Amino acid sequence: MAGRPHALTVVLVSALLVVLASCSPPKPDVTLDLLHGDWQDVPGVRAGNGALQVTPTARRIVEQSGEGGQPNPPLNLAGTHLVVGGDFSLSATFADVTADASWALYDRPPVIADEFRVEPAGLRLTLQGNDLKIAVFDGTQKKDVTQPVPVHDEHVTVKDPGAPFTVRRSGDTLAVASGNDTLSSLPLGKVFSSGELWLGFSSDSGDFEITSLTAVAPGSAGLRTSGAAAAGVQPSKDGLQALAARTRPDFLVGAAVALGPLTGDTDYAREFVENFGALTPENAMKPQFLSPQPGVYTFEEADAILAIARSKGMAVHGHTIAFTEAMPRWMQELPAGSDAERRTSGAALLDYISAVVGHFKGQLASLDVVNEPFDVDQGTGMQQNIWYRVFGPGYPAVVSKAVYAADPDVKQYINENGADVPGRRQDALLKLILDTNAQAGHIYGAGLQAHVYDLKTDAISADDLTRTLKRFGDAGLHVRISENDVTDGQGTDAQAKQYATVLATCLRSRTCVSYTTWGVDDRYDWWIDDGGSLRQGHDHLFNDGKPTPAYDAVKRALGG
Repeated sequence: MAGRPHALTVVLVSALLVVLASCSPPKPDVTLDLLHGDWQDVPGVRAGNGALQVTPTARRIVEQSGEGGQPNPPLNLAGTHLVVGGDFSLSATFADVTADASWALYDRPPVIADEFRVEPAGLRLTLQGNDLKIAVFDGTQKKDVTQPVPVHDEHVTVKDPGAPFTVRRSGDTLAVASGNDTLSSLPLGKVFSSGELWLGFSSDSGDFEITSLTAVAPGSAGLRTSGAAAAGVQPSKDGLQALAARTRPDFLVGAAVALGPLTGDTDYAREFVENFGALTPENAMKPQFLSPQPGVYTFEEADAILAIARSKGMAVHGHTIAFTEAMPRWMQELPAGSDAERRTSGAALLDYISAVVGHFKGQLASLDVVNEPFDVDQGTGMQQNIWYRVFGPGYPAVVSKAVYAADPDVKQYINENGADVPGRRQDALLKLILDTNAQAGHIYGAGLQAHVYDLKTDAISADDLTRTLKRFGDAGLHVRISENDVTDGQGTDAQAKQYATVLATCLRSRTCVSYTTWGVDDRYDWWIDDGGSLRQGHDHLFNDGKPTPAYDAVKRALGG
């Protein structure tokens, strides 16, 4: 029987192992070929012939007034993005650039609101001829969020535009190179600090190809590709939709969602998927997002949202066809001065309906065919938008019939704010729906938005909402609470009570078939005040990844 090893021997062996470990080679670099990743849901980008083909989309976000037009270039939100825990380099080669070529590399997805885009930290390279513009953003917002100001902005001359462009982060240093030439070296490496990288390619006015696209990082950085945050989350048996189904199996509890947080924010994805049984694309199905140019359709981001809904067994409410404040410039500027112009413009508008509704046929449970038809000052006059100027005051019937021709199964709604309680606005909405159906329209019901921006002026009582639901029901119509959100300006207890009142009243009425909140988490609740400054709201059921008292009150209202 062998004896026990001598203590000195143990010490020497241990020391030798430590020395050997310290001499072991570092982990090799990780290299990823991104050219063959998932790019199918990026507007203006197509894979083919061993390259990515990029075409201009002219995507812009028009303000409520119809003015402006902040650029909204696409990112790969639903497909391949990167996770990396340290230094990295990314290289891309452009070919056949006919005008301009832009490459965006961001630390996180932008926040897309209905009137503006909040630019995240990141970098944008724009090549035009031999000129390369390098713009770096640090994620801080200046006075006018619609005019993002980079922290670094320079133009450099490129010797060979066909050489690979490389973006390299090394600690606090951010470098941009073309081939072997370093074009810029900046103390801005911390711009990329989230551990994620989001990529996008676009052009303002021309075509180009991406013939190579690679990412490289030290093995210790953990470089890898990642899919959508929502992919691994499932509906919860204790979520809001599951609780509602115990009382009314046909009743839907939904939320308006955006693709960026749904794919890029694990908190948001968990909150939404676990709790809701229906979704409304917050902006992705509005006209300016679907058709930025005449005859050009960018369905990709809406398709990605609908694919997530299908994978979770959720219903989808489409939003929206005719909406004054969300039309692309080409649609707003259609001529309507003569009969001939109105016929031509009318054909273009009807073609839009046919293309959009036909594309989504069979995928939508319901659809806002007309959104906010009345004036913005809570009056009862119809907004004289292009639909009104071309087809006259009966345009909702024209839209409704065209939608029915493209998809007879989708349930149609006219959606409006300020009609949640009895009054002139509600009278006008009910009359418009009944008149539309009298003109052979197919309106199934009314969308009552239930925005409560100020509890002193906008509060909705159970009695008022009960009378409202009875009134629409007696007229043979259905109602969906379509965009409920409630300010916490009078405190979270008052906010919670108002949320619970609206949902509980809706749930008790067979006229009310669904309830939707306008958003999920206050992390993405941003608005611009009258002075032009960006402000964060606190109007939703979740705040920064955690449930609010309003969520608890809604859960109790559902019996949870």
